[in-house]
Amino acid sequence: MNKIKPYGDTLNDGKVQVSFTLPIEKSDKGDEAARQIGIKMGLSEIEIAHSAVLDNTYSFYILYGSFGQSIDLDKINVHKVELQKMDFYEINEYIQKYIGRKITIVGACTGTDAHTVGLDAIMNMKGYAGEYGLERYPQIEAYNLGSQVENYKLIERAKELQADAILISQVVTQKDIHVKNLTEFIEMAHAEKLNEKCLLIIGGPRISNELAAELGYDAGFGRGTLPPDVASFVVTEIVKRKMNK
Repeated sequence: MNKIKPYGDTLNDGKVQVSFTLPIEKSDKGDEAARQIGIKMGLSEIEIAHSAVLDNTYSFYILYGSFGQSIDLDKINVHKVELQKMDFYEINEYIQKYIGRKITIVGACTGTDAHTVGLDAIMNMKGYAGEYGLERYPQIEAYNLGSQVENYKLIERAKELQADAILISQVVTQKDIHVKNLTEFIEMAHAEKLNEKCLLIIGGPRISNELAAELGYDAGFGRGTLPPDVASFVVTEIVKRKMNK
């Protein structure tokens, strides 16, 4: 079972479902174009399961076909955040015992990004999926600056509050705008030597720890992240840095 394929009707039959939009009107030629795209993706036994009109010049397709390759699980190495995960109570006790003061965390959606759902799930008192947000933690001073915060303003606020960690949420990724924005922030943070004073953390549905490391951030959290995940990393990393000084 170390080499696997997608599962559809029977084990390892390679069956997959693919959907996409084409900039053409719906027609028999459109169906054939979609089928040929499936072939170029490496699929075989392709069926057009569904096609629909979006408007006069766009159409939507769902293909069902077989993927012939397999994936070797032994060769997969996931670049993820290493953390000693604790719950709400353990985190607060950890802060009291090993840090001895409240810590300050500042979060924002930066640039033109107006999607705060991910940031709010981590920061807001009500939290997400049964976990309290950082505002609920008695040993954490959490500041949610909201959306469309310019990078220099986030840096100014973090310096003013003497933040221990900065959380940047990025949801909009079209044309890699998140990479441009995050690169601009990290360059400004290094110029202010903010990276020497606090943790710089990014998150979002298309954010990975690998991307965070490439850009120079301390950690990157993707889909499924909960408030204790972020809080556990922050508090243990603060202690680790304190011990290494």
